[in-house]
Amino acid sequence: QMWEEAIALGKELAEQYENEMFDYEQLSELLRKQAQFYENIVKVIRPKPDYFAVGYYGQGFPTFIRNKVFIYRGKEYERREDFEARLLTQFPNAEKMKTTSPPGDDIKNSSGQYIQCFTVKPKLDLPPKFHRPVSEQIVSFYRVNEVQRFEYSRPVRKGEKNPDNEFANMWIERTIYVTAYKLPGILRWFEVKSVFMVEISPLENAIETMQLTNDKINNMVQQHLNDPNLPINPLSMLLNGIVDPAVMGGFANYEKAFFTEKYMHEHPEDHDKIEKLKDLIAWQIPFLAEGIRIHGEKVTEALRPFHERMEACFRQLKDKVEKQYGVRAVLSSLDDRRGSRPRSMVRSFTMPSSSRPLSVASVSSISSDSTPSRPGSDGFVLEPLLPKKMHSRSQDKLDKDDLDKDKKEKKKEKRNSKHQEIFDKEIKSTDISLQQSEAVILSETISPLRPQRPKSQVINIISSERRFSISPSPPSSQVTPPPITPRTKLSFSLQSNLELNGMSSSDIPDVPPPLPLKGSMADYGNLMESQDLISPTTSPPAHQRVSP
Repeated sequence: QMWEEAIALGKELAEQYENEMFDYEQLSELLRKQAQFYENIVKVIRPKPDYFAVGYYGQGFPTFIRNKVFIYRGKEYERREDFEARLLTQFPNAEKMKTTSPPGDDIKNSSGQYIQCFTVKPKLDLPPKFHRPVSEQIVSFYRVNEVQRFEYSRPVRKGEKNPDNEFANMWIERTIYVTAYKLPGILRWFEVKSVFMVEISPLENAIETMQLTNDKINNMVQQHLNDPNLPINPLSMLLNGIVDPAVMGGFANYEKAFFTEKYMHEHPEDHDKIEKLKDLIAWQIPFLAEGIRIHGEKVTEALRPFHERMEACFRQLKDKVEKQYGVRAVLSSLDDRRGSRPRSMVRSFTMPSSSRPLSVASVSSISSDSTPSRPGSDGFVLEPLLPKKMHSRSQDKLDKDDLDKDKKEKKKEKRNSKHQEIFDKEIKSTDISLQQSEAVILSETISPLRPQRPKSQVINIISSERRFSISPSPPSSQVTPPPITPRTKLSFSLQSNLELNGMSSSDIPDVPPPLPLKGSMADYGNLMESQDLISPTTSPPAHQRVSP
């Protein structure tokens, strides 16, 4: 789960694939893995192992560990007792030391085996690239990884003991251990190369404690903002221990110990540190307010009385702190941006392709198969799918093409209207020459149950039906109408001219039969027959009845 290290190695491989080997297939696969690693860093909660300092004292140990101290990295969720039991199985004759202070020469020079084990805290050493505040989910990796400095703090009493306030004379003796290499490395344990000790004054210890408390509240608030499904119990315990400190007393002990005239008179050099401690106390209020707000949104009905009591305690604490140390406010926009960033990344990675808006080309290609895609048609409507910001040169080009299409359509319609006028004139002349027969009225009716036929199909019908004509010259033989097969997409049918007039094949005279009556509302409106296309001397073939 050290994805940060995997990303660093992946960048080296990507450089080779892209600029040396030109293997884009391997490069694409590698970049997909890197994307998954970045997502894991933000989403997956990784366990934080503990580190233990182990000293091997006595002449009974091998020379490579004799009288030396090592820092071990424990396993995930491994307690110190379990680690000690695992360590003593390797040295069954060793004796475990009860203290954490360095042993004397008598133990180091003895012939026995003595093991000293205690928990140490890794010291955060952020890389230089993190020059600005970043998410806790990113920084948490470096709190327990790539660490080389470890510290162990031990309280020490100096001066007279104060029964009313133990923080006034509590000093911290802090031992710093520096290993030969950063942990974890090729091994889970490295030798300590240098050790030095520093003393922390009671006021400095109070400042450090307040800073750690504020960071802990802020980090837990950010975790709940990033993941609303986290359990509420750790947040409840943390907030209640601060706003209602029934045992420790909270920062009221610091006020009694350091905010007095006596202490400031005896330690005038600590004036800046006291002001810093007051500022940290004031900054704790907005962090607590945000935590209690989240707690109120997620609390169950069973814990509602507990939450109401905590709110009452917080109101009293807030009034007191703001009156004494001033008001501090956290920028909500910054918190919302930091809190919502991981959620926005998850959404961008997990959004399905079906929910993404289609591009102009995609919609045009889909609509070109069935319906026209130009504006104003009954096809796809592009406006709801495309935001205004996405209009670019490609969009302008498509708009220009649509205008050209509109011009072509208008020219085509104008040309068709001219053909229609010519056709109407020919029909009128034919009707005058055939006054003895019944008048033939050609009309166009569109069924509301079907869409309008495209012009391409109309032209095909015209070319296929040019064999039907209206000729005034009498033929020299019997007329045989060709068989007519209605198209499946057209809602009309034609009956034989002979059958409409009630004549059989034997009763056919030499004169041409009268024009047939209109059997149904057929689609004759778009026919373009010309009188010049039919020769008056050409006689139709003899009539033959065609069986269905």
